[in-house]
Amino acid sequence: MYKLSWTGGKEALEKPANALTDLLDPPADAVSMTKQDTVAEDDETAWSLEAYFQERPDSEVINTLVAEHGGLGAGFLEELPDRDWVAHSLEGLGVVRCGRFVLYGAHDADKLPDEADDIVIRIDANQAFGTGHHPTTAGCLTLLGRFSGWAPKSVLDLGCGSAVLAIAAAKLWDRDILASDIDETSIVIARENVKLNDVEGQVSLCVAAGFDHPDIAAAASFDFVFANILAGPLAELAQDMAAHIAKNGRVMLAGLMAEQEAGVLAAYEKAGFRQLNRLDHETWPVLLLVRQ
Repeated sequence: MYKLSWTGGKEALEKPANALTDLLDPPADAVSMTKQDTVAEDDETAWSLEAYFQERPDSEVINTLVAEHGGLGAGFLEELPDRDWVAHSLEGLGVVRCGRFVLYGAHDADKLPDEADDIVIRIDANQAFGTGHHPTTAGCLTLLGRFSGWAPKSVLDLGCGSAVLAIAAAKLWDRDILASDIDETSIVIARENVKLNDVEGQVSLCVAAGFDHPDIAAAASFDFVFANILAGPLAELAQDMAAHIAKNGRVMLAGLMAEQEAGVLAAYEKAGFRQLNRLDHETWPVLLLVRQ
């Protein structure tokens, strides 16, 4: 295992941290941002950004990417002793609240708030993605909470990753949810998370590229679709999305960066959608659209 690390202010490190998980191909196995213990509580200048890799990374390529998205200098590369550093890097991230939704790992079970309306979702620290700490996941959950009273009949989580959004929808609406991902490993992890959250009877999973799967074809048309992926695939799927969503059905788009929003929205407007709502974020906005 290898670790690349940088230090700086919290705001300066946020964009490079996002780039390491969303723009680096393949992405880092885990990324964490922590405040150094030796500084004052109100000192925002001494944070650490750490990226973990199973194989030795091309540090020149990664440092160039980080510099482009945050102006940071070269990171410090070191080889680590044998240990589950992916899990270690995610421990202590804490409980994440996104409106009514509360996400936690087993290591934070004793820190859960006690609110009657909370919808609690467990995503353990041995998963390197989908814990709710990334703004796209948190943004989707926050926006979902804004229209929780509207319960769709058929739901698809397209590109489900850890299945956190499918789990959230199943718990919120008490509906059967279909979740898919192009990556087989993601579906294995998703299945574990579905079991952890006691929604095995509600969330069905399949490996699929886009809408290309018999289960998706059989379940269409959908009243609601989550699509938290990347801007390029989102735009490419616009016409297919329209073909698989019912009239007045809704789609939540995430994974696009602010500078990519106009292009993605144009593709969906061309396919017959209009914007209903938007969760603002300086880097990762979330869009809610309706098929007209």
